[in-house]
Amino acid sequence: MKLYIISSGKYGSRIVNSLAEMGLASSMVGLEEIPEDLPEFIDDFEQYVPKSISQADLILAVGLFGDINMIVPIIARESGAQSVIIPIHDPAQIPPGLQREIEESAPEIKIVFPKPFCSLEPVGDTYIDEFAQQFGRPQLEIESNGLIKKVKVIRTAPCGSTHFIAENIEGLPAEEAELESGTKLHNYPCNASMSTDPVVGDTILHLAGYQVKEAVRRALGFSMKSAVVDHETCEADECQHECIKHCPQAQIGIDTVTLNENEQAVIDPASCGCCEICIQECPYGSIELEEKKFELE
Repeated sequence: MKLYIISSGKYGSRIVNSLAEMGLASSMVGLEEIPEDLPEFIDDFEQYVPKSISQADLILAVGLFGDINMIVPIIARESGAQSVIIPIHDPAQIPPGLQREIEESAPEIKIVFPKPFCSLEPVGDTYIDEFAQQFGRPQLEIESNGLIKKVKVIRTAPCGSTHFIAENIEGLPAEEAELESGTKLHNYPCNASMSTDPVVGDTILHLAGYQVKEAVRRALGFSMKSAVVDHETCEADECQHECIKHCPQAQIGIDTVTLNENEQAVIDPASCGCCEICIQECPYGSIELEEKKFELE
């Protein structure tokens, strides 16, 4: 796969360096650095399109803010690429209106906007899926006998945090690993924003934490904490599923809150972020946060 990267700022540099260190250096056919100090609104963004663009299969744009993102589909078209990944790490980076404008400018190109980058999963596109096999939503294998003996990274966050977390939870009691993985993400540190994203109602850094905690939970086969719905009091047909509407994980496409045969909410303890937003939004008080061992299917 030929990978062309458009990068800007500290976040972009972190991603580029991590991907290179994790084996993608030989796949990088081009790297364009975009200045950080560009205005948010640009009338003539085509002036920033590189004069020479290598042929590529996949375009990755990391760290660009505002209208400059409009050069991404132009570069994709000139490179021959039909696949584009534009991860979002900050709510101010690509507002929904700009996202639609980018998509509408290149309807023939598959463009995805994972929020955060470590929520990326295969989407049915050859080159995005090839990338997402190794980089995106974390996936682990854990050997444990009460203590965590060994952690193998199957798929890593593109920033490299998953490898750091895996190394630092070995030797811990298995029941402490879920919580400790979130702490280690902050220690890495994750460069995602701590500003609340108005689209999802939570911070993108928190969303990154939910992804790695889920990876740990699934690898261990249990979760130590989750929101739980009381189906005796849940009136889903009356409230129009406010829990789904407000769950940050659901807002980025993860099936954290689904419906049973009675159209009542069911919360997945593996991917629940324990943010308590659904608890606050439920008009019937039917959701509580429970701390216990949830065995995962």
